[in-house]
Amino acid sequence: MERLHWIRHRLQRLLPGDGGRGWYSPASTLSTKRSLDPPDSPDPGGRRLSGKRRSVTPRHAPGQSQHGSSRNYQGNGIRTTKYSLLSFIPKNLFEQFHRVANLYFLFLVLLNWVPVVEAFQKEITMIPLAVVLFVIAVKDALEDYRRYRYDQRVNNTSTSVYCGKQRRYVERRWAEVCVGDLVRLYCNDIIPADMVLLHSSDPGGVCHIETANLDGESNLKLRRVVRDLQRQGLDFSPETFSSRIECENPNNELQCFRGYMEHPSKARVGLHIENLLLRTCTVRNTEMVVGFVVYAGHETKAMQNNSGPRYKRSKLERRLNTDVLWSVALLLLLCFTAAVGHGLWLNSLKNPFFLIPGDPPPLLAGFYMFWTMIIVLQVLIPISLYVSIEIVKLGQIYFIQSDVDLYSEQTASGVQCRALNITEDLGQIQYLFSDKTGTLTENCMLFRRCTIAGVEYPHHDNAQWLEQYEEQDTHSRPHTLRSRCSRKSLSCRSLSCNRSSVSLHTLASQSDTASQEPAHAHGAFSRTMECMVAPDPLLQLKLQELPRPEGAAAAELSYILDFFLALAVCNTVVVSSPTKSQHVVPVPRTPQRSLEDMKLLLQKFSLPRFPHAPSSLHPDTPAPAQSPAPSSFPAPSAEGAGLWEECDDDDCGEELFYESESPDEAALVQAARAYGYTLQARSAEHLVVALPGSAPLTVPLLHLLPFHSDRKRMSVVVRHPVTGRVVVFTKGADSVVMELKDPGSNPTYYHRTQRHLDDYAREGLRTLCVAKRVLEEAEYEAWLKKHVLAETSIENREELLLDSAQRLETNLTLLGATGIVDRLQDDVPETIEALQRAGIRMWVLTGDKQETAVNIAYACRLLRPSDQLLTANCESKDACEALFSRLSEEIHRWEESQAASVGGGGVSGFTLVIDGRTLDWALGAELQGAFLQLTQHCRSVICCRSTPLQKSQVVRLVRDTLGVTTLAVGDGANDVSMIQVADVGIGISGQEGMQAVMSSDFAVSRFKHLRKLLLVHGHWCYTRLANMILYFFYKNVMYVNLLFWYQFFCGFSGSVMTNSWALIFFNLLFTSAPPLLYGILDKDVSADALLGVPQLYASGQNSEAYCRTTFWLTLLDSFYQSLVCFFVPYLAFAGSDVSIFSFGSPINSSALLIILLHQVIESRTLTWLHGAVLLGSAAFYYGFSLLFSVLCVTCNSPTDPLGVETHAMSQPLYYCVCVLTTVLALLPRVSYHAFHNTICPPDTVRAGLMDRLVSKEYWTHVGQWTDTPAPQTLSVNADPSSTTDRPPDHHNVLS
Repeated sequence: MERLHWIRHRLQRLLPGDGGRGWYSPASTLSTKRSLDPPDSPDPGGRRLSGKRRSVTPRHAPGQSQHGSSRNYQGNGIRTTKYSLLSFIPKNLFEQFHRVANLYFLFLVLLNWVPVVEAFQKEITMIPLAVVLFVIAVKDALEDYRRYRYDQRVNNTSTSVYCGKQRRYVERRWAEVCVGDLVRLYCNDIIPADMVLLHSSDPGGVCHIETANLDGESNLKLRRVVRDLQRQGLDFSPETFSSRIECENPNNELQCFRGYMEHPSKARVGLHIENLLLRTCTVRNTEMVVGFVVYAGHETKAMQNNSGPRYKRSKLERRLNTDVLWSVALLLLLCFTAAVGHGLWLNSLKNPFFLIPGDPPPLLAGFYMFWTMIIVLQVLIPISLYVSIEIVKLGQIYFIQSDVDLYSEQTASGVQCRALNITEDLGQIQYLFSDKTGTLTENCMLFRRCTIAGVEYPHHDNAQWLEQYEEQDTHSRPHTLRSRCSRKSLSCRSLSCNRSSVSLHTLASQSDTASQEPAHAHGAFSRTMECMVAPDPLLQLKLQELPRPEGAAAAELSYILDFFLALAVCNTVVVSSPTKSQHVVPVPRTPQRSLEDMKLLLQKFSLPRFPHAPSSLHPDTPAPAQSPAPSSFPAPSAEGAGLWEECDDDDCGEELFYESESPDEAALVQAARAYGYTLQARSAEHLVVALPGSAPLTVPLLHLLPFHSDRKRMSVVVRHPVTGRVVVFTKGADSVVMELKDPGSNPTYYHRTQRHLDDYAREGLRTLCVAKRVLEEAEYEAWLKKHVLAETSIENREELLLDSAQRLETNLTLLGATGIVDRLQDDVPETIEALQRAGIRMWVLTGDKQETAVNIAYACRLLRPSDQLLTANCESKDACEALFSRLSEEIHRWEESQAASVGGGGVSGFTLVIDGRTLDWALGAELQGAFLQLTQHCRSVICCRSTPLQKSQVVRLVRDTLGVTTLAVGDGANDVSMIQVADVGIGISGQEGMQAVMSSDFAVSRFKHLRKLLLVHGHWCYTRLANMILYFFYKNVMYVNLLFWYQFFCGFSGSVMTNSWALIFFNLLFTSAPPLLYGILDKDVSADALLGVPQLYASGQNSEAYCRTTFWLTLLDSFYQSLVCFFVPYLAFAGSDVSIFSFGSPINSSALLIILLHQVIESRTLTWLHGAVLLGSAAFYYGFSLLFSVLCVTCNSPTDPLGVETHAMSQPLYYCVCVLTTVLALLPRVSYHAFHNTICPPDTVRAGLMDRLVSKEYWTHVGQWTDTPAPQTLSVNADPSSTTDRPPDHHNVLS
């Protein structure tokens, strides 16, 4: 039986319908519901359940065959290919015939096989469709083969799997791993399947994984061993493990996992997402782990989330589909005309001698002729246009990705084009929606200043340090985004585990040998700038009084101590060092019981002295002290903690390396360390913190309540290392924390802190509030009981945990607040100014405070000093409606007064600033119209305190209601929904991981790259593709009309004046290459002109190149040229006995010359490559015609084209007709361009002429064109005393 099971297993793996389900196939058979069945439901004994869960037992367990527990589950081998050798032809043809154009031409092929409507030889009509299908099939085969090679490398990767027969771990391929296996992994190993963590070499039973291969984030995630298995010691015995796991069926929820583990004793332990190791993630900071496979292959969460490439329809494509329908209508009209004409012609004949008895009557003959003409005029529908568009877009993407100006040396990456079908939309953007943090700013935080107990500490030295760092950074620092805090600080992820670090990309690009270079050598948010914190002199002076505080100073000092302790412990920072993957927590010490004990402790360990500050400092009016150079600060004493991150940590004897999930955490932990509060180690249950002048103390970590977007804060529950009491430390947004204050707390502190927060926001700083709450033991025990129930609940677990955290985070005592600098990225003001001059309306959607957002807007020139600022902060829906009405009236009156006073001149502009609560009401159905009407009068809009859902709702509202082309740009996971809703989504590969990039259509490394991406490449892509599409319609309609005009002289019989081979190949081969080159290389304006004159971008926004007018004018021109091309040869050969093919020869030649020269007239760029392609096309046509005329005898049955072309080309009349026809056909277009470009030249023509000027004259013309004053700048991170440009006064603000 075991052998039969093995054979069945191998057959299932070989069949495409089971283990080989393709990457892009929907998991329709898999449940995605969240809940599990009741735990007392019957056990199916390892088989797949029909309900909402599955049961998994170890494969080596007693009573289980080698394949017993997983025989009905999917294997771990993956197959992302769409085809196999047997299924390629039928499946590829099936997919291609989903296109309406292909079905249309298949219908024509089949129609030509009907004898009564046959127009050509049956084989000839199959050639165009066969060529198109073959080209696309080759492209699909190459793409699928590349996926096949990737699958092979991944499936052949080896890992250690426990073998029950051999009672040891053996090496197996990933494809051989099955559900129920025990897998052993080491540091830097990639996880082969979704596994429940059973054992970790870490004494605390934890493991860290890096999810960069899954979601792009480089920060580490914490995973824990299943509860009750953590205390098994260093050795784990697979033979003794026989527990059963009941869990939910495979789904795509990366942040959720529900189930339980049932031991042989029937005891059950709940399983959570923190117990699950996800496939494609990498083990970090842990020597060895053992996992139990529950999902394998395509059932893993990573594969469930991989839905393949994204597809969006561009605005140009929608316009194209409409015009194709017009072409179909034109085709039907021509065919109907021919059918009616044929019937009337037959009806007018009286007993013609050529009619055969039994021929259909005129009415039926006309019906047959309708379908015959469908076959003859089939070229009117451009079958090759869709293939040509795909080729052109690939060429455009290649040049975009090869642009060195879009390459960032800091991140060693260029632009990524993830969506292949919307490049032209880059040239038609009308609204741009941008995140602020990490998109406009660096998202590299520096602790700037803080306020504690109502006293502000400005930290003036930090601003000077930042300037010095930037100057040194430009000349000396190597260009890397994530450098270390010092040159000696190396990531333990590559040094401590002595194993190669590889990624899935490495597996896909190299052989199975180990990588010699660690793929991940840097930590997240560990730049040198984040490690530099210069202590404030006043705060240093107060800390010097720590051993002997008296009176009010003691109370204030307790606030200071708790404030920095909260910064050190209220986070999820992972601590490591060059020699240890994770610092081991020592045996807990006995906590100190009072502040007096703390005094004695600090005196005993000799608190280090800070540099003295001036004695005249006052708490409320601190004066900035002169900052010594960084090298002049004293090194820490041997007994105390270091002041600077650059110095080694003398308490632990080695340098610490911090890795955090956000840059805010990294900056705050470094700030605490600058004052001696050093986080030295972390485990699941304890933290080690070195307080000023003391030995490291162990802080029991009771609970960690992570950040949640609804709560907008995070908390930790610890036992205070000094008092031993249970304390809740909370850190979060000031708008939330300030509302959770204890009613009995000192109101003076709150008022002062709020004033300081407002000052921070006006300076553009990011603000966070820090608070605490002391719990009594009984109070804590009561909360703990409910919290444990929430943690172990399977149903509604997230809602219960959220409610539990909110019950704890009340009656908080405010400790203080922090202000963190987030610098603007390079060239952001210039980029925004250029985009606005290009006519793009820009909205900033941010979660920051209003004052912070407005200050950043001024700094990046989104707001100008002369702009009128409109603020919308409402308390109710009615007030919001009234405010919108009043602001609209104010704008209307103001515009009228400005127009009257300036003499008709336009206003400088309005900017609307709206908060999150008001935005909620504005997005409602009743106020949407008023809100959008108000924004139409604004140059820009700033939405503050907005949630991710509100961001996507704003983008959707503007896109759908106004019918405009939108672009959304962001860098974090909170921007994903906005990016996906917009017509074009752009992700910035910043400090917040790669989720935005992975969800985007295009990815850039810096915001400044949008300038060239939109203004240059966007303009080129749109113009090239629009002109190429119009050219395709032109040449097809022009050539088809030649056949139609001939029907008037052949009784509408469906005859043609050329051989069928030349007819089929004319559009398919002879004139197909020039449009491709035209669509890839044509440049109507140079890049310098497009960047220097952003107003040129308006041509794409207004769809000037391809609109309804240009489409119908192109068709009219094609009709005129076809008339000239047909009737000039007709008049030349009138009355002669020339044969039908001899008459058609000059018509075909003239049509080819007209079509090729028409493109020369329309092209703005002509190079040797253009000349080679144009001459090659003409040579190809004449070469084919001559060979066909010489060699073909029976190729065009029943007619014989032998010698026709050679004889025609030997006649002088042939060349005279071709020259005269070409000149007359192209003369109107040449004349139109000459007069139009002379009398009223378009902006693109003027810009093209400017490119021919010398440098000095060129920039003079650019300045005259733009006519804009020099912009003013604002240093967003400057101190108030040095700030030159401030936000407008209150009389310039409408609210």
